[in-house]
Amino acid sequence: MSKRLSETYREYFPIGAAVTPVSIDTHKELLVGHFSSLTAENQMKPGILHPSEHIYNFEQGDVIADFALQNHMLLRGHTLVWHNQTPEWFFKDGGKAASRTLALKRMKEHIYTVMGHYKGRTCAWDVVNEAIADQAEGPALRQAPWLTAVGGDYIEHAFRYAREADSTAKLFYNDYNECDPVKSKKIYELVKSLLERGVPVDGIGMQGHWNIYVPELDKIRRAIELYASLGISLQITELDISLFRFDDGTAYEKAPAELIELQAERYGRIFELLREYKALFTGITFWGIADDDTWLSYFPFRDRKNWPLLFDDQHRQKKSFENITNF
Repeated sequence: MSKRLSETYREYFPIGAAVTPVSIDTHKELLVGHFSSLTAENQMKPGILHPSEHIYNFEQGDVIADFALQNHMLLRGHTLVWHNQTPEWFFKDGGKAASRTLALKRMKEHIYTVMGHYKGRTCAWDVVNEAIADQAEGPALRQAPWLTAVGGDYIEHAFRYAREADSTAKLFYNDYNECDPVKSKKIYELVKSLLERGVPVDGIGMQGHWNIYVPELDKIRRAIELYASLGISLQITELDISLFRFDDGTAYEKAPAELIELQAERYGRIFELLREYKALFTGITFWGIADDDTWLSYFPFRDRKNWPLLFDDQHRQKKSFENITNF
């Protein structure tokens, strides 16, 4: 092995990967060789971890937590409160909707139990995920089950419960399309209002599900500076660079060389920008490890192969890897 990714960036920020119990086995060499931080891709989300009110399934999450501990890696918790992959029982009371009081009781119990289980092992948690609406017009908050059950202050409650549950883990608000000027302003205003009320938000997670065309570097820069003006830390939490625009259904059996070259150029410029702002970032996490196992090969188009990461299908370093480590 030549250059090690995490060692190259040791003086800049930790380099992480989203993993599963399967991928930490199938991609172990890459993980141990190149990454210093792990995030559970799905295994700490409520749908898997807390499928019914009195049942917690920590086994899969524990496999990841144990691997991180054994290999001296940081562990990010993902995610506590989200509109997706959260079982309906959280919001039901028999045949009717749960009251605000009951929904908050369940939220608090979930956060206390999950964070308590991983206390001392997680350096950070994505406390609330994707709460901002995508639409330019209308309410800032996404119409979501937690909003319906609790009201607009559900985000504040989630962060306060999280701080009570673990006084040491850094608490993040996490979202996508975070560089879009309209949405970034909404994210900024949300977190600003929370901080003004003394809500313990330590940072903003910029997911970073980008592609070889957008967002433009200037938009990424403006978003970084906007969020940083709040005086909190930043992380890129789910980075991948798709070869396709989001609504482009083009498919290839093999990654076109010219697109791989554009991807490498894009990664190089993005990491040059991130290095410039190294004082603001406390972690950069890729959403996956290598191109043979990425969610973008089935989303947004099912069975459309994509190649968004630094290592190819055979776990070999791509030109993108070279471009972010040769500086």
